[in-house]
Amino acid sequence: MAEAVFIDRGQSRFEATELARGPWDPNAQHGGASAALLIRAFEQVPGGDGLSLARVTYELLRPAPLGEVDLQVEVVRPGKRVQLLEGSLRTADGTEILRARALRVQVAVLDGASGTDVAPPPPGPETGEELPPTFTAPASPTFFPGAIEIRFVSGAFGGGPATGWFRLKVPLVAGEEPSPLQRLAAAADFGNGISTVLHWDEHLFINPDLTLYLDREPAGEWICLDARTTIAPGGVGTAESVLYDHRGRVGRAIQALLVAPR
Repeated sequence: MAEAVFIDRGQSRFEATELARGPWDPNAQHGGASAALLIRAFEQVPGGDGLSLARVTYELLRPAPLGEVDLQVEVVRPGKRVQLLEGSLRTADGTEILRARALRVQVAVLDGASGTDVAPPPPGPETGEELPPTFTAPASPTFFPGAIEIRFVSGAFGGGPATGWFRLKVPLVAGEEPSPLQRLAAAADFGNGISTVLHWDEHLFINPDLTLYLDREPAGEWICLDARTTIAPGGVGTAESVLYDHRGRVGRAIQALLVAPR
């Protein structure tokens, strides 16, 4: 089995290993794998001194394949206090499969005023329980549980609202230690998966997008999702997750859902 989710092949090309595989298609990546790779690229864009990532929106245009993909990022709106970054993931033949935009904003300056209190985290991962998935993976290994560990402190797969702590067990990119932001992006795409109200074998509930709002940069190995899925009759599904690290709340993740019978 591979020892990392991606291998850096140089010149902005990466190989998605079998540990990037998602739950729906044996040849496609999990959204959390590609989301983490994009946020790694955004972190490396120069000119961000004094700025912090405030929002990242991903548009999952097509299933991201395993194997080699090309990654490109650029600054589309430069600025000293606000910057807009854009990135895309493409197949070897140039087909765009994922597009993302990131907003970098000057860190808050309060001039002596106090900010709002940070919501404390749920009970820690040491109190949680590792539970088996309620779905049958299309192939093995997969991103979860091969690369990601989940410890539930409330709820379970397929039981509605759930709270779980997530940790990357292997490097995102071979030879590197994942940053806390990369760990957060890898976990944030699981909101619909842990809080689903539908049975995996009977319905699809795939998210074609993911938006992260970040109150601050996270710290540590573990990221917690307090997730809830809502499906409006005659409307669409959404999954919302409040994100925590060991210090408290760090932001929110929102996904729109394609819901359909299998």
